[in-house]
Amino acid sequence: MTSMSDIFTAAYGRTPDGVWSAPGRVNLIGEHTDYNNGYVLPFAIDYRTRVAVARREDRELHLRSTFTDGEVVASLDSLDPASMDGWSAYVLGVAWAAADAGVSLEGAFGLDIVIDSQVPVGAGLSSSAALECAAGVAFNELWDWGLTPLALARLGRVAENSAVGAPTGLLDQAASMLGQEDHVVFLDCLTEDAKPVPLHLREEGLGILVMNSNVNHDHATGGYGDRFRSCEVGAGALGVDSLREIGVDDLDRAATVLDAETLRRVRHVVTENERVLATVETLRKDGPRALGDLLNASQVSMRDDFEITVREIDLACDAAVAAGAIGARMTGGGLGGSAIALVPLSEAEAIAEAVRAVLAEHGLREPTIFPVVPSQGARRDV
Repeated sequence: MTSMSDIFTAAYGRTPDGVWSAPGRVNLIGEHTDYNNGYVLPFAIDYRTRVAVARREDRELHLRSTFTDGEVVASLDSLDPASMDGWSAYVLGVAWAAADAGVSLEGAFGLDIVIDSQVPVGAGLSSSAALECAAGVAFNELWDWGLTPLALARLGRVAENSAVGAPTGLLDQAASMLGQEDHVVFLDCLTEDAKPVPLHLREEGLGILVMNSNVNHDHATGGYGDRFRSCEVGAGALGVDSLREIGVDDLDRAATVLDAETLRRVRHVVTENERVLATVETLRKDGPRALGDLLNASQVSMRDDFEITVREIDLACDAAVAAGAIGARMTGGGLGGSAIALVPLSEAEAIAEAVRAVLAEHGLREPTIFPVVPSQGARRDV
């Protein structure tokens, strides 16, 4: 892998002041609960986005990336989310979000920035949060913001919501900022309390396979926003501020108030919150080998109630479990993207081959299947 210092030097003719990186994430369980003030259980993965940065003598931000030609230039004196678009919005949006939150940029100097990413785009592994958080930790150090990792995660979320236009919660950025090796991040999205929970995958001889359907999605448009609005409608009809306030015992009442589609959306969020809490308890008491039923139930709920899976994902999950996976479920926002399978390491390749074979039998595109390892969150690399 080419060093970021070399990439930066090729782009700008000088060495960077530093290199920072942040990981993508996989959500073990807890889908579409974050923007409903619920519970989530993601982990950072060993695929990272890197940013090499050097100080400029003016107040301009110059952005380049290894995945596209050209350069984006913006002034710190005129950052406006309405005028941000494309990949640069994830970086510029973080700087704007900080200023909007009261962080002074008056004395900030300009920056030359080069971006390189290993996180697959459109796979549901939050390449966007990886970019926001890598930029955030770089800005935090270079401009001496003094913000905590969780505060930087919040800025990333604001950037995603306002500059990019995707109505996401805090899940992705929290995982990217707070991840630890062989741990999940148990995040309460109402209180923003985050705790690491050991996974014990290594000692149990287990691993996690990502099964990328190669069906692309875009959270800034389409079905993701529709689900977001359905949850708002459901909460309003039930007289609560968010679906966090609704429990399983309230679903009978909800059935008398909500239309059939909104009821299904609400039921997924409510039961998914319960599954997150049960997963944390199961990890603590019984370990990861006992998670199969919870993972599989989450997949069924996303398929039937929230209706965010695609045929490729459904077949991949069923095939993985049939071939020996402990459990499998869609991960990420859905409507494409990826699923995960919790597998014995000794059977990982056989399970992957079985999934490929089933999708080929149905005439569907070949999935990209690869292992991920729960890893460290955002950091300075050099």
